[in-house]
Amino acid sequence: MRERVNGGLSTGGEAAESLAIDALGFLAADPERIARFLALSGLGPHNLRRAAASPEFLAAVLDHLAADEPLLVAFAAAQGVEPAAVTAARDTLAGPPPESSP
Repeated sequence: MRERVNGGLSTGGEAAESLAIDALGFLAADPERIARFLALSGLGPHNLRRAAASPEFLAAVLDHLAADEPLLVAFAAAQGVEPAAVTAARDTLAGPPPESSP
């Protein structure tokens, strides 16, 4: 069971991986969502399982959700977490995004 903190998700590595795996399941539950993800990622059903073992891939799954606000909100609502918890989990898996220069 995932540890929840203040309506969000703990930022531990295992919790972040678990949320990302849930996100992949969320995408896979809808043929249109998973087809779009596979098309954008360049993956296919034949190599998806192997890729899912990589923290970088799991971070990419969360990046995919974060890039589509309606999808992010739908996933967060389905999981009972704040959308910011998805970003926090992504940062845990891949590190925070680089800061922009002025």
